[in-house]
Amino acid sequence: MECVIKWVDGMSFLAETGSGHTVMMDGAPEAGGRNIAPRPMELMLAGAGGCTAFDVVLILKRSRQDVTDCKVSLKADRAETDPKVFTRIAFHYTVTGRNLKPDVVERAIKLSYEKYCSATIMLGKTAEIEHTWDIVEA
Repeated sequence: MECVIKWVDGMSFLAETGSGHTVMMDGAPEAGGRNIAPRPMELMLAGAGGCTAFDVVLILKRSRQDVTDCKVSLKADRAETDPKVFTRIAFHYTVTGRNLKPDVVERAIKLSYEKYCSATIMLGKTAEIEHTWDIVEA
């Protein structure tokens, strides 16, 4: 996996991923940024959410569950001093579908955070991780 980061101006940076996609990042105004793009740490949090959502949907589909939507809301706390690593992250999954089995949804989430989601497992080295979930009938 590769990524190239290019300084654009001020405190804005453009990341080009190995798969050829680009994403802009910017710093907070108090750090010289213009608030025109997400902060790098916001993208790390979003990456963890995307990683686990991908896992959960894939596991549910492979388990023949009729999943129609999956939303993961994340709330994180960071250390007050440098390095300002994540210290706590709460993941809340809202899984929507028809006749979803609660035990299968719970198993999918557990498999993601214990085995498959590299991002969450890495962040769990510095942060206390919490997982909660709801099922919504479609």
